[in-house]
Amino acid sequence: MKLVSWNVNGLRSVHKKGVFMPFVEKYKPDVICLQETKAEQHQSEVDLPEYEEYWNSAAKKGYSGTALFSRVKPLKILLDLPEDIVKQYKIADDGYGDPNKEGRVIAAEFEHFFVVNVYTPNAKGDQSRLNLRHKQWDPAFLVYCNQLEKEKPVIVCGDFNVAHTADDLAQPAENEGNTGFTKQEREGLDMLVSVGFVDTFRHFTKGNGHYTWWSHWANARERNIGWRFDYFFVSKKLLPKVKKSVILQEIKGSDHCPILLEVE
Repeated sequence: MKLVSWNVNGLRSVHKKGVFMPFVEKYKPDVICLQETKAEQHQSEVDLPEYEEYWNSAAKKGYSGTALFSRVKPLKILLDLPEDIVKQYKIADDGYGDPNKEGRVIAAEFEHFFVVNVYTPNAKGDQSRLNLRHKQWDPAFLVYCNQLEKEKPVIVCGDFNVAHTADDLAQPAENEGNTGFTKQEREGLDMLVSVGFVDTFRHFTKGNGHYTWWSHWANARERNIGWRFDYFFVSKKLLPKVKKSVILQEIKGSDHCPILLEVE
């Protein structure tokens, strides 16, 4: 099975640029996980008749949102974090909105594993949403992934809005403590790894220079001054079945590029 994850920064926008359909035709993924769709299903002009499609759009129009397209019909689709976990971690409107009404999580159950597609809340440039993320969202999301793993192995993918280590951004010293590279944000991925989830890209590839997001400023993408915000994590028991995990840096159309995972 071939899976891709891509923060498209507006599905209608990337489609109008003539990028999305050729991308799908070239790579022919079995599962497509999208983040920041910024649309509802009826607004999408994307036509993929070979795929079942599932959407989790934000209550706020033109904002956030996730979608999942699959050639194989999932056994079950789950939207958002479960209500009991939301209540446990007191996730609610923080002045910017309710993260659990922003279409940030969509999960699909298949025969041998779950696929969880996530668009993690951004801590904001002024870090006004950092506490929400660190104290509420990240621990709640971890509990959710652990709950699913009790049933069967889990593949977690999406835009986590954080560079995990110094190798995951071009200028770590200059960005230490800045949004996207704070100790608190990085702890969220530390926790995921600590319970046994494996960063599949790092399983195959070490070192820096491998990024999935670039600022629009100062020709950052052309100069490869980027950040690795997008990840595929898998349950440790799935790792022997992972054959490839790569960044498709050549695919344009968004400020993020897609990532790809192949499993047996």
